[in-house]
Amino acid sequence: MDLLDPAQNDIANMTVEEARARVLSGDTTAIRGIHGSFALVAKDGITVRLARSLDRPMRYFLAKRAAGPALFVADRMDTLAAALTAEGLGGQFHPSYTRMVPAHHLLELRLVGCPDPDPTYTRFFTPERDALPADLDEIGRRYVGALADEVSGWIRRLDPAAPIGVAFSGGIDSGAVFVVAYHALLRLGLSPSRLKGFVLDLGGGPDVAQAREFLKSLDLELFLETIEADPDELDLEDTLRTLEDYKPLDVECAAMGLLLCRGIRARYPEWRALLDGDGGDENLKDYPIEENPELTIRSVVDNLMLYHEGWGVGRIKHSLTYSGGLSRSYVRTYAPVRRYGFHGFSPYTQPSVIAVAEGIPFAALTRYEVPTLYALKGEIVRRGVRALTGYDMPVFAKRRFQHGALPASSLRARLGGDENSYRQAFLALHP
Repeated sequence: MDLLDPAQNDIANMTVEEARARVLSGDTTAIRGIHGSFALVAKDGITVRLARSLDRPMRYFLAKRAAGPALFVADRMDTLAAALTAEGLGGQFHPSYTRMVPAHHLLELRLVGCPDPDPTYTRFFTPERDALPADLDEIGRRYVGALADEVSGWIRRLDPAAPIGVAFSGGIDSGAVFVVAYHALLRLGLSPSRLKGFVLDLGGGPDVAQAREFLKSLDLELFLETIEADPDELDLEDTLRTLEDYKPLDVECAAMGLLLCRGIRARYPEWRALLDGDGGDENLKDYPIEENPELTIRSVVDNLMLYHEGWGVGRIKHSLTYSGGLSRSYVRTYAPVRRYGFHGFSPYTQPSVIAVAEGIPFAALTRYEVPTLYALKGEIVRRGVRALTGYDMPVFAKRRFQHGALPASSLRARLGGDENSYRQAFLALHP
């Protein structure tokens, strides 16, 4: 039972049915040729093949019937639970029995009954590592050039009159997305008045001032719009229901994303198009290594797409229920956007952009020095934006989205808890 909404697919170079036929074929080279965002199921007899892009969560549940196995596929756990209940199979459901299709892999499952066979996974996207010269100007041009191509293509697929929002903080990722989108509208002969940068303000957070300073420095301040919300609106249970996960940073991010999307929707009931910068940190390896005792500078630099896919399919730490890395955590962006009816897009999640990022010779550029790695992202993006658009965008110190609208200490005091308590609270929603 395919419960995915086909309207959520945003494929640039073919129809959804043509893309599904490629998944059905099992040809990973053909699947790699699908450009855009997708989550697709194809069936050939007792063989089912599933594939998804990084920004489209895809879950499945294999239920038992007397007549044989029944496969349910959806983007959400609660959708799977409701479908199972409707079929009289609700007693079999538990969140931990659901499975996430890992991004960038073709998953093949044979419905042959008891005992159920393990699925097989075949990678369809393997970017070449260390393929670029150790030249920051060249890397910046290629990285932001790929970003611009994705943004431009997405804009072309929109209604020519549709307003375009950017979830905006004035940080490196959302800042580059905003400037590139503004430049793309002008280059395509479209009105930049369609564009707005939405910054969330819960009072006391630093993002509003940063966002204003960013745009003011480029003489684009008129495009900024503040979305105010009350910290009392933060609701842990509602966030856990929406996110269907319990990792603390993702819970915090989703909580803020819900307030931002709710505020935009209340002000603009018909607004649909919303860009964001999720994935930019993963691409350029810009996370505090010292906050994760499992990581070292060498593990971050030397492993293919570590922040995108976690330790990888088939590894002991890979979660069958959730996948890993951004393949898991992009739900923090997808679920709030989907809940409030937006057509969301982050160009950083697209393979063309990731391929440039994975081609950066990080080891040669950083010499495995952590401060050098942290400084690299701002240099690459700033140089690339200047080369492409002529704008010299400001670069501010890294700060997570959820800590920009409300100080981190205030946010955590309101949401409370840690990973274990969040996990228990989430599981309590599915007794």
